[in-house]
Formats: sequence, C-alpha cells, structure tokens
Amino acid sequence: MRRVIFNKKGGVGKSSIAANLAAISAHRGLRTLLVDLDTQCNSTRYVLGGGVDTSERNIGTFYAQTLSFRLRGRNELTDCITRSRYPNLDVIASNSELGDIMSQLETRHKIFKLREAIASLRQYDAIYIDTPPAYNFYTLSALIAAEACLIPFDCDEFSRQALYSLLENVEETRADHNPELEVEGIIVNQYQPRASLPQRVVEQLRTEGLPILDAFISSSVKMRESHDVGEPLIYMAPNHKLTREFVDLFNLLHPGFAPIGQGADLGRDDGVDQDDTNTDVACDAGQDARDADQEEGAQLHCSAPTGA
Repeated sequence: MRRVIFNKKGGVGKSSIAANLAAISAHRGLRTLLVDLDTQCNSTRYVLGGGVDTSERNIGTFYAQTLSFRLRGRNELTDCITRSRYPNLDVIASNSELGDIMSQLETRHKIFKLREAIASLRQYDAIYIDTPPAYNFYTLSALIAAEACLIPFDCDEFSRQALYSLLENVEETRADHNPELEVEGIIVNQYQPRASLPQRVVEQLRTEGLPILDAFISSSVKMRESHDVGEPLIYMAPNHKLTREFVDLFNLLHPGFAPIGQGADLGRDDGVDQDDTNTDVACDAGQDARDADQEEGAQLHCSAPTGA
C-alpha cells in the first residue's frame, strides 16, 4: 500500500505520523519505505539521525536525473534509497534544495515521474510519503503516486475550515490524475480528551460524514523527546501511552494484521508523563473557566431588562 500524509498546514504532525507509522510497519515485519518530499527534511532526520550522509542519495537526486533525461531504462529512485538502522525500514531522504528545481519540473511536466518510479519498487510491502506544508508540485506528485491519503487534523476551527479545501484537492487529483486515490481517513492529532473544544469539533466532523479515524493521537511531550533523540516511538518508548495510540492507529489501518512482535511489550500499565497530565489538567481548567464565563455572560444577557 502506498500512503501519502497530506495537509497544507504546517505543524500538524505530518512527519511524526509518517515516520512513526513507517517504523511500526517495519517493526511488524513489513518491508517499508519512507519517502520524504519536504524540504525541511524532518522525517529524514527523525529516522536516519544527523550522522548519515544523504547528499548523493536523496529525492532531489532523482528529480535532477529526470530533468537530465538519463534514465536509460533504469529506475534511479533505487539509487536514492538509504537503509536505516532499523530492520525493514528504508528511507528516501529529502533535500533542502528541492525548491530550486521545482519550476523546471513543472515546466517540463514531470508530475508523473514519482508515480512511475515508486510503482516499480515491488520489494516493499508499505510505502509512506511525507509531504511539504503546501499544495505544490511535490505534494501533487505524492497524491498522484499514492493509493491512499491520510490527513492529520488539529482540533480547532481554523483547521476544520481548511479541511474542506484539502478534501477538494484530493478529489480534484482523483478526478484529473489518479482515480485509485482514496481518503483513507482523517487522523485527529494532538488531541486533548478532557477539553470540550476538541470533542465538539470532532463530533461536528462526524455529523458531516467525514472519515474520522477512531484512533486519536494525544498531545504529549514524549513526541518532542522522540524527535530530540531521533528515534521513533516504537523503539524509544514501546510501552508509552503515545506509542500505544500509534499502534492502535496502525491496527485500524491494517485490520486483522498479526500482533506486534520482536520483543515489544506494549503493556497497558506504562507511559503517562507527568508533564502530559499537568498539561491536560491545565487545559481542562482553562477550558472549564472559559465555559463558565460564557454561561455567566449568557445568563446576564438573558436577565437584562428589556423595557425602557
């Protein structure tokens, strides 16, 4: 299965979701490839770390080759693959200079090259594509190359309004370029279960019939710690609450898949950070106070005299 993680908004967790799902996939024994199309190279650094030289083996090299038209019957994308230190997990690294050649790629109509190259990588069971926070050439290339689209979603009104535009982009891509593309689901990320706003926004989306996946990803300091050490959660903290949420998400996307193995305990009695608990309590208290203020204001308004 070829999955693209797509959202035009930055900071919604695309790289974290792509890298952690890919890591769980590899940990389950699936031969997995992570493709990084974001010039920020976040998922590249997250999985490979900072000590791996990808200057000659990255997605920019592949696109530069398509411009020079020296394919000669080979798939140069295979030359851009870097093995990670984790079994079954390979990476096609990004490059900060991708933006420099984007206009040339657009002018020369190279929009289908990624799909052609990825389709020939038959050695992989699962491919995850991380995209930039924009609807540009690289994002469209990823949507054309993918079979399924996962949309990370933050629980606020701005994100909810932007979601409709994202779904239109996917539908347009399916109509014009890739009839196989499906929205596999919307991933609720950085969720605060005891705050009223996230619950209300999610319920509104479900009422509208949008494909909200029933596996929410909480807001947790453990994610930042995972980024800092450059180690996906399934390897860094296999029993943590956040890791279990990602495993639940993976299981939802792979119904009937065999239980996770390779020594991971994934028990149900570990992994609640005190910082996370304090953050949730603070958010709940703040939300309750705001709700109380709104209710008091409404009562004052209703009891105000209406006559002269």
